[in-house]
Amino acid sequence: MSIKKDRKILDEVHDVMRLHHYSIHTERSYTEWIKRYIHFHNMSSRDDLVNGEQKIEAFLTHLAVNQKVAPSTQNTAMNALLFLYRMVMQKPLNEKIDAIRARPKINVPVVMTREELSSVIALMRGTTQLAVKLMYGGGLRISETIRLRVQDIDYKMKAITVRCGKGNKDRTTTFPSSVQPILENHLVNVREIHQMDLKDGYGAVYLPHALERKYPKAAKEWGWQYVFPARNLATDPRGGITRRHHIDPSVLNKAIKTASRKAGLTKRISAHTFRHSFATHLLQRGTDIRTIQALLGHKDVSTTMIYTHILNQGGQGVVSPLDDLGI
Repeated sequence: MSIKKDRKILDEVHDVMRLHHYSIHTERSYTEWIKRYIHFHNMSSRDDLVNGEQKIEAFLTHLAVNQKVAPSTQNTAMNALLFLYRMVMQKPLNEKIDAIRARPKINVPVVMTREELSSVIALMRGTTQLAVKLMYGGGLRISETIRLRVQDIDYKMKAITVRCGKGNKDRTTTFPSSVQPILENHLVNVREIHQMDLKDGYGAVYLPHALERKYPKAAKEWGWQYVFPARNLATDPRGGITRRHHIDPSVLNKAIKTASRKAGLTKRISAHTFRHSFATHLLQRGTDIRTIQALLGHKDVSTTMIYTHILNQGGQGVVSPLDDLGI
């Protein structure tokens, strides 16, 4: 891919990321880290990007020592800068980057008991409650939940197809049949919204990977519509097209936070807690670890094994020696 010399480097970052179908969230994140890197070194021209290994090393060390960022934050910054040099500048980094790394911390996933989970869900209403039920029932990430399309749910096969999940991978997970009546009723209302959008000259949703050019009419078809559409139309920041997107993740996050507070839980509950609880509860039922790995979409089974450690703690594992004293 040829890159014009007179263009701004950040414009090229946007172009390359869109060429390789990166999500808009990743695009924004990488762009922000590249901006911070440029400002940190007071760069004013492309020539200032030379000796990338040493400059990246200094920047990452600054993040760890002075900014005290989390390891995941430092890794994101490094990935953004590697993308800049390798994919945009087309200048692979040959030397080792030996920066001071943020100290990794092993976090045990927060898991709710079935009783806690039931109390939180019971305190939610409408669309957010349905979304959380699907999130827990299928072990979905919040991003996967809000991006669900109507055609991704198969009632007869009791399956949810997750498209372009983490790592740009598709997978199939279980569909909780108990929510089918509620979901069908919800989709009746969604279809009415879609029909109104079509009547007003809209109704086309975003389609990934140039499918809109290959299938010009698909964007307006019912099967491609989002299960959880946004309340209002919005302008796509990439294409400038006005259309209805999916709901923002903040809608679910706020509802979960409110419900967990009302339930009186002291645990730090987030949207991902429902995914952790899904995996843990399946293990408690005796589901094979490899099956859970496939349902969650983990690349390595070692990632899934963290849930076996949860089962070996507290009441699921060793009995406190104090209990043996009988006092």
